[in-house]
Amino acid sequence: MESELNNLHHIPLPPKQLPNPTTRDDRPLLNSLSISTTTAAASTDELEKKFAAFVRRDAYGTMGCGELPTKEKVLLGLALVTLVPVRVVLAMTVLLFYYVICRVCTMLSVPNREEEMQEDYAHIVGWRRIVIVQCGRALARVMLFILGFYWISESYRIPNSNEKSSTQKEDKHEPEEMGRPGVIISNHVSYLDIFYHMSTSFPSFVAKKSVAKLPFIGLISKCLGCVYVQRESKSSDFKGVSAIVTERIREAHQNSSAPIMMLFPEGTTTNGEYILPFKTGGFLASAPVLPIILSFHYQRFSPAWDSISGARHAIFLLCQFVNYMEVTKLPAYYPSQQEKDDPRLYANNVRRLIASEGNLILSDVGLAEKRIYHSALNGNNSLHGVLHQKDN
Repeated sequence: MESELNNLHHIPLPPKQLPNPTTRDDRPLLNSLSISTTTAAASTDELEKKFAAFVRRDAYGTMGCGELPTKEKVLLGLALVTLVPVRVVLAMTVLLFYYVICRVCTMLSVPNREEEMQEDYAHIVGWRRIVIVQCGRALARVMLFILGFYWISESYRIPNSNEKSSTQKEDKHEPEEMGRPGVIISNHVSYLDIFYHMSTSFPSFVAKKSVAKLPFIGLISKCLGCVYVQRESKSSDFKGVSAIVTERIREAHQNSSAPIMMLFPEGTTTNGEYILPFKTGGFLASAPVLPIILSFHYQRFSPAWDSISGARHAIFLLCQFVNYMEVTKLPAYYPSQQEKDDPRLYANNVRRLIASEGNLILSDVGLAEKRIYHSALNGNNSLHGVLHQKDN
């Protein structure tokens, strides 16, 4: 792998020239890139075919930079001077209001510290926890309303028994201890996914350590019970995010009062039409999972956060008067003994179930390929830095 990356560093690639990934099921294709100096520059169609999971297909085009008709420009202009300021003020008001609630409820409270790198207020009990959770759920829904999600379609679906995996068919017995699921597993389309899950189950997420230090957001993340990632830590006492997440999942499965975990095992967002390979972190605890499928429907602007910058996405989203979200909830998935013994099998079976029930296309690409695609779209002549960039 090092030799391939070193070779890649010395090969100047013209803009939009992409490597040809080899299909694999288990992880991002960092070590399966075939670079040839004689390879012709990839056309836009070829790029979109290789990286279809990240291609925007709305009226705003690739990276949200497509040429817009005059009518759309007029609508954007009107929204920028009327709708956007109102929504920004309302959203900031909701954020500040909830921050004050969290500040009052955590006053004189000592945060729970699992270890040096982690602290949260998710384990406080009594009226303070009730206020934090109920207000958080209500205000998250208000935030979605402000962003144009005036109604959200929710449905409950029981998978066809004929579509169950072979491992489930072989394991006929009921789980010894049903219990509640320890983790919610969902496909990842946008940062808006977080607002929805907050409004329904108020779970704990995985976030970068820097989030804990952000104004307002930091305290809210601690009230959610977020698990913070700091990959540069070399301390031998740091058990790693996977170990902490596994403990949290087991705790939520065994204790109904513990905050449930929420994971996006794809590791990054897509355009909503595909589902990427799952990481196994959420399946190591061998606890049942609750699969939820999110999809966004649109006519002009897609709320999916794929190949568009965060600032441009936020502006276009605020300019769109109505946005649509559809949620499909599946029954809790209880792993068979074979799946408990093999977290990779467990993750793959849940992924196939979500793909089947959500009409999503299975894709073999991942975050590494997404960075390559973004680099190509931006005309980056050197992919060496992209491939070596750490997963954030």
